[in-house]
Amino acid sequence: EVRLVESGGGLVQRGGSLRLTCEASGFTISRCDMSWVRQAPGKGLEWVSSIGSGGQAQPGVSYAASVMVSFAISRDNAEHTLTLEKNSLTPEDTALYYCAAGLPTPSCLAGSACFLTDFGLWGRGTQVTVSS
Repeated sequence: EVRLVESGGGLVQRGGSLRLTCEASGFTISRCDMSWVRQAPGKGLEWVSSIGSGGQAQPGVSYAASVMVSFAISRDNAEHTLTLEKNSLTPEDTALYYCAAGLPTPSCLAGSACFLTDFGLWGRGTQVTVSS
């Protein structure tokens, strides 16, 4: 079965850290560009970060301008996993975080319209709640 399964979410105090993991199965993750997107309560889907495919030692990465200095995306092709990390969490980071195969559309990058169906495959998400 082709699928993505996110894990690592939960309730975190302000200032804490998160490490989200996405496990891929049923396909070769090394051949895919991968992304993280999130949806905060009452808001639309927001692109967070993407990482290139190809198996390079240092694949290309990109981040939304709003999160560029705080998140870190990485991948382990041998373990078929994608990871997203961040320190110094704030309540504004509260969201359902999704792992997705593929890259965001231009409108998603621009922050105007982003949908899970823009991507080839996505997981069910993992909830991160940051308490104030």
